[in-house]
Amino acid sequence: MKKCFFTGLATLLPVAVTIWIFIFFVRFLTRPFMGIMTALLEDLPKYGIITSKSGIELLSQLFILLSLFILVFCLGFIARRFFFEKLFEIGDRILYRVPLVNKVYKTSKEIIHSLFASQGGSFKQVVLIPFPYRGGYCLGLVSGPSPESCVTPIHQEMESVFIPTAPNPMTGFLVMIPRKEMIYLEMKTEEAMKYVVSCAVIKPDWNQKEEGK
Repeated sequence: MKKCFFTGLATLLPVAVTIWIFIFFVRFLTRPFMGIMTALLEDLPKYGIITSKSGIELLSQLFILLSLFILVFCLGFIARRFFFEKLFEIGDRILYRVPLVNKVYKTSKEIIHSLFASQGGSFKQVVLIPFPYRGGYCLGLVSGPSPESCVTPIHQEMESVFIPTAPNPMTGFLVMIPRKEMIYLEMKTEEAMKYVVSCAVIKPDWNQKEEGK
């Protein structure tokens, strides 16, 4: 009975995590526009189309997601077809000069660029590091060299490593550790994330054994 329970849990957990992440991003993208869209659709119950508040909210989310998709597609098309770089440069200069906004904009831009546009080795290398205490080890993803201001006082080269938490890898710890204390693994990032999300149920060794058969 115990084995059946954990087997069912291992089957259900990835689905639940996927649904949770999907709902999180839908709410994150639609929340700023929900007030405007629901105000535009509030007359629908008068025509007998939608009578419930939840139905109006669902329809609003669908319209917002569709509008955002079309907007992003059109911006990408225009940016590729026309010389839109100058306009973006002007927008950057304006945002960089607005107090408070410039700090948030600059930080967000750097994070998004490093995650989606960078061709470097960020999060490409999986390592084992002693964390949270010596003798215990955690899987980590190397994000790159540590800042010079942090390396200089210690007088040794260090790497910045992100340690994802289980079963939600969207949160975690950022540690700076000397390179000599890191154990580099022949493991893909996808395999490491599966191991973390599944709470160690799905092991990377299984995939290697199956390939060797």
